[in-house]
Amino acid sequence: MVYDNQPRYILRTLGKVVRTIERLPKRQRHQLLTGLIEDNPFITDQELTRQLKVSIQTVRLDRLELGIPELRERMKLMAERSYDAVRSLPLHEVIGDIVDLQLDNSGISIFEIKEEHVFSRTGIARGHHVFAQANSLAVAVINDEIALTATADIRFVRSVKLGEKCIAKAYVRSGGRSKAKVEVCSYVGDELVFQGHFVIYRSAGAGESGIEGGMDGADRN
Repeated sequence: MVYDNQPRYILRTLGKVVRTIERLPKRQRHQLLTGLIEDNPFITDQELTRQLKVSIQTVRLDRLELGIPELRERMKLMAERSYDAVRSLPLHEVIGDIVDLQLDNSGISIFEIKEEHVFSRTGIARGHHVFAQANSLAVAVINDEIALTATADIRFVRSVKLGEKCIAKAYVRSGGRSKAKVEVCSYVGDELVFQGHFVIYRSAGAGESGIEGGMDGADRN
């Protein structure tokens, strides 16, 4: 069947679909939105629209009503919170911005992929930048004046692209007087893009053969 007013018919149909999606009670939608942001403070408004199945305007209005700042402000607030100071290397040598650090326990850094980090023809990040973020965070999380990368078992899950924010999360899985095992997982949004298992030597083990220094080792890989 052909409708003379087909465009109006389509618009009315789409309007009904949108209203159906956004018919979830506001209180319940607010609870879901708050839970999603608590689980992942780095989630974008675009990702919230996808998971909540509402418009970007609805997400922004909900955030305002709930007093939840936008992503950039949330990142700034996290960075301003008190956390352990990096001991193993100067802060400016850490690739990415550290927003949380609990020495010998865990750490989080954010690294935005810019023009200087990508291949010019494809806009895909050069692998050594993604690795360097993870490697420097693995070193930074160690509570020692000297921490050096001994080995790294890494896996690139998917390419990271220009403009994406790479969120690296480090966890100290085991440790002793001379070395620690650190797992680092990097995400874009909630998608895993990189995974690495690092053995990091502390001061007591730093003189052992075959150990490469933190970022020097990353540059050579």
